[in-house]
Amino acid sequence: MMLGTFSKWPQRRVGRWPAAVAWTVAWIAMLALDGRVDLANLAMILVLASVVAALWLPPIGCLLACTFAVLAFNWAFVPPRGSFTVDLHQHALLLATMLAVSWIVALLMARQRLLAARERRHAQRAENLRATSEALRDTDDPIERAPQLREALVQLVGTPVTLLMLRGSLPSGTDGDPCLQLGEASADEQTGLRLSLRDSRAFGPGTGRHQEQDAWYLPMRGRSASFGAALVSLRAPPAEPGEVRAHAQALCDQMGLALERAQTLRRAVQAREEANSQKLRNTLLAAISHDYRTPLATIMGAASSLHDQADRLSPEQQQRLAAMIVDEADQLSRLTDNTLQLARLDAPGLALQLDWESAEELVGTVLRRVRQRDPGRRVHARIEAGLPLLRCDAVLLVQLLENLVDNALKYSDAAAPVEIVARKLGDQLVIAVGDRGPGIAPAWRERIFDVFQRGERADAPVGPSHESGARRGAGVGLAVCRAIARAHGGQLTLRARSRGGSSFECALPAVDPPEPVAAAAAENARP
Repeated sequence: MMLGTFSKWPQRRVGRWPAAVAWTVAWIAMLALDGRVDLANLAMILVLASVVAALWLPPIGCLLACTFAVLAFNWAFVPPRGSFTVDLHQHALLLATMLAVSWIVALLMARQRLLAARERRHAQRAENLRATSEALRDTDDPIERAPQLREALVQLVGTPVTLLMLRGSLPSGTDGDPCLQLGEASADEQTGLRLSLRDSRAFGPGTGRHQEQDAWYLPMRGRSASFGAALVSLRAPPAEPGEVRAHAQALCDQMGLALERAQTLRRAVQAREEANSQKLRNTLLAAISHDYRTPLATIMGAASSLHDQADRLSPEQQQRLAAMIVDEADQLSRLTDNTLQLARLDAPGLALQLDWESAEELVGTVLRRVRQRDPGRRVHARIEAGLPLLRCDAVLLVQLLENLVDNALKYSDAAAPVEIVARKLGDQLVIAVGDRGPGIAPAWRERIFDVFQRGERADAPVGPSHESGARRGAGVGLAVCRAIARAHGGQLTLRARSRGGSSFECALPAVDPPEPVAAAAAENARP
């Protein structure tokens, strides 16, 4: 965003030599045609020369040159030659007409040049405003364009410029507020900048307010308030001060509108995040209130039976009721953990407790927990040798794998095996949990990772929705698993197995650990 330098009229300096050439050629032509054409035709050559010279000479210079040329024409060509005396009245009329026409042409040409220069300045300023608008439109943070705005104002007025812009909301005090300042300013000038910012008014010469100042204080106005101010020093009044100040104000207002738009977008994003968070909380509460009822009712019924009818129940019945209480309490615990973890992972500014962990220890922890709850199920682990360490939050990854194993056990037959496979694939370490259950219907293979979604079996009949007794929960387990994988920079995907069943594969980035960590891991891996 570069601005041209606007100086006093004329806009740019033009060499005077073309005008001298025009006059020289005209005098050579008049001397060559002397005696061959009459005096009136010679006068037309002089008028033509004055018109051509007016293209380059300033108005005063052109008037003086025309006057001198008419006097020289009288001396050289009008009888009696060699004097300024005129014998005939028609010769006097000719000279007066020549002088008047030359002056009129010079003034008209000067006016056209002035209008053309003004139009060029207006076109340049319009182009600069357009370029400024596009530059501010294409940035997410308008403050990044502040140095370019400052440079544009410096080139416009040719004097130092200081900018003061808000990073956030309008400050409540005159000091200690969240402002960004570009350029130097004294204490009084900073006070003037903040006053212009707060009042959304321009101060300085020609503004009608504090005209005794030697600088302009221009606010960066938005639609509702100002979001900055510019201090434009004035060592000398610029040419066309009103137009220059209006253009500088337009540039500042472009920045003000951009800052207001950026603040509005930030507030909209914040409001959307708060709305999503509130929506998530409401949905979690609704899901918890719905899905907690069945386990709680089962626990209450079993506990009541044990409490009220213990003397009439056989030991086997008492054992079955106690096991039912334990299972339902475990279900409630997992549902609570998943729900709270999902809320935590969706919160902004999440900080994971990262450390170097081995895949063998993570999988071993999951196996121990699963087999304690369900020792009769066949859960196998197959871990590739020489796997690198993972930079991860061990608690979260164990929860991810435990959720996947619980789902595999829940949705597959009692005799079907569940496999945990860990292998290195390219620059990723993949931990997969596979089962030989009915699989997931194709239409649900991506939607199943959405929160509060529980997919249909691949062998489910077409018709009204149906629920099996095993399908309990709020549908947050897989959503939590994908959130945990993404929080670690990885991805969780579902792949249908060739001989039936599903494989949930968590791909995590494999990063080489520091040498001391790798050496310690190798030492611990020795038998």
